Amino acid sequence: MTGLDHNQAPKTRPMSHKRSALVASLDIGTSKIACLIARLTPCPPNEALRGRSHAIELVGYSQIQSRGVKAGAVIDLAECERAVRQAVALAEGMAKVRVESVLLSVSAGRLQGQLVEASAEIRGGAVTSDDVTRVTSAGMHHATPPGRTVLHTLPVSYTLDGVKGIRDPRGMVARAFGVDMNVVTVDGTVAKNLMLVVERCHLNVEAMAASPYVAGLSVLTDDEADIGAAVVEMGAGTTTIATYSAGRFVHASGFAVGGQHITMDLARGLGACIADAERIKTLYGTVLTGGSDARELMSVPSAGDNERDAPQIISRAQIANIVRHRAEEIFEMVRDRLADSPFAAEPRARVVLSGGASQLTGLPELATRILGRPVRIGRPLGFGRLPSEAKSASFAVPTGLLVYPQYAHLEHVEPRNMRHHKTGTNGYFGKVGRWLREGF
Repeated sequence: MTGLDHNQAPKTRPMSHKRSALVASLDIGTSKIACLIARLTPCPPNEALRGRSHAIELVGYSQIQSRGVKAGAVIDLAECERAVRQAVALAEGMAKVRVESVLLSVSAGRLQGQLVEASAEIRGGAVTSDDVTRVTSAGMHHATPPGRTVLHTLPVSYTLDGVKGIRDPRGMVARAFGVDMNVVTVDGTVAKNLMLVVERCHLNVEAMAASPYVAGLSVLTDDEADIGAAVVEMGAGTTTIATYSAGRFVHASGFAVGGQHITMDLARGLGACIADAERIKTLYGTVLTGGSDARELMSVPSAGDNERDAPQIISRAQIANIVRHRAEEIFEMVRDRLADSPFAAEPRARVVLSGGASQLTGLPELATRILGRPVRIGRPLGFGRLPSEAKSASFAVPTGLLVYPQYAHLEHVEPRNMRHHKTGTNGYFGKVGRWLREGF
């Protein structure tokens, strides 16, 4: 049970419906690191967001350029640690609080969620909580290949004597009992190194969560989750996908292509330096060609060191063509991933785009054409006092992490973790993180 095999990332304890709490989220991305600190206060359920038990009021936030990260994974511990310290300190200064633990997102490490079925005979007649834990735990271990770490184990539905679709089996009588669950795993090394960075900053990791899942918690309405939806979180270094069906998170996947690839394509295609290419993408990035502005010309400094090099004259159409080619490739990869997920069987399901790279002009129309589904851009829903830049799709993950503790009660937590990690603070972790120590 030690080491990485069948290991479960830290899990936060379910929130009490009656208590307020201060929580901090940390999103260590390829291009930016965001830290948000919020006060969660109990509130009556809202029509569009029934699952939320607490109102979320942001009290501190920061967003800085990321360092030491590539494709969502840590490649330089010291650089990344410095950037995380800076991001957390800025948010702490604004909130006037000290952060002890953070909720951490994971987008790298070949994110993979699969529906797994596990079953067992019931000896005592009625299904107990222990039966549910035992069977879910067995299914989780069976679904976790060596070298992978479990981020989420979410029971989707239960079966009693072959009768499917049971919502809560506890107390019901049956001979055989089964559980269908979504087990989301990630490369153990990627998860550990993200944790290591945070713990080197003398912070605890309260919980780790898959980026597209928490993006969905931020941007999806309950209706969308009920009818069926896919959240496509488009970051700089990764694109990750979470699929929802009948209100439940049922599948996840991801690949290491994102907005930064569009920047690099522009740098190569226009002969510009990377910083200029990023600026061109932000200001003029569109997948729409045609119309009068496509003929508009602009000058771009050459990438060479020689300041006497003449700037290049390029058209808006050239930029749009480069951006569109890579965006089409990304959505074709998304289409293939969705075809392999339960989403394919949901005819009315829609796609919601989030993440910084989703903000290119014309992207929803392009995605609609390639995916053959209605597509919209998702922005954080139901947050109090968000600054204007945090209202955009690029903040879906860090805001979703703030929602996540309200959904923690849905997840299976290994009993072993509870025994080892309960330390009198409000999460399941030792000061340095037992999960980390066991693997080394």
